[in-house]
Amino acid sequence: MEEHLRTLDKVKNTAIDMAMQFGPKVLVAILIMVAGVYAGRWVARGMLRGLRKFDLEPPVRDLLVRIVRILVLGMFAIMALQNLGVQLLPLIAGIGVAGAGVALATQGVLSNLVAGLTIIFTKPFRVGEYIALLGVEGNVQKISLFNTTLGHPDQSRVVIPNRKIVGEILHNYGKIRQVDLVVGVTYDTDLNRALAEIKDVLLTNPHVLAEPAPVIAVAVLADSSIDIAIKPWTNVPDYPVAGGEIYKAILERFRERKIEMPFPQMEVRLLQNPA
Repeated sequence: MEEHLRTLDKVKNTAIDMAMQFGPKVLVAILIMVAGVYAGRWVARGMLRGLRKFDLEPPVRDLLVRIVRILVLGMFAIMALQNLGVQLLPLIAGIGVAGAGVALATQGVLSNLVAGLTIIFTKPFRVGEYIALLGVEGNVQKISLFNTTLGHPDQSRVVIPNRKIVGEILHNYGKIRQVDLVVGVTYDTDLNRALAEIKDVLLTNPHVLAEPAPVIAVAVLADSSIDIAIKPWTNVPDYPVAGGEIYKAILERFRERKIEMPFPQMEVRLLQNPA
């Protein structure tokens, strides 16, 4: 029993000695880290206000602010470790070895990160623009470090890993799109009149942009009709409905003005055998 008591006294004395020796240092280290958290927030807010004066994409601003905040917190962490008497060189070497292992295990994640930085700084597209690539298309809603989110016309979302985007052929429509329509008229139609009526229909449609000017021209001399190409420009949100509205308005206008739109026709001749 006495031996157990002596052991407990020894443990108690050792704990008190360690608390007296390292307690103040641990407390100071905690205070340093708390100060680092607040200092990082303060510096990040100040930098964010300063970056808003420049024409930078939101992901770029967020990335720079996050890097600065991590650097500030890292400086305070080094100060806290030095206060505890930790040898930094072996620690840095260990972190380097661990980082190499993590890099090998997360190659896909790192490739997405590098591709995200490439997209953010080269700016092949921006938030709000309409793009098409890899067989999908949509309005760019968000560009993050690891993926890009598109808003699809069917109200769904398409999330693309950034490594799939870099190096691929990308069609950037911007914020407007060109509607591609074709209307056929008979060969005895007054083309100038038909073209004028189509132009008037486009001018009265609220979804058609005045600039760039719409393209209206004869496209093909087909077998039973003269095909007129109609290519107006619309804002991306108006693109799905603009084509149907224009077709409907042109059909009603042609019926009103007695401009004939022919049905497909084919002439068949039967030749008799002279014998």
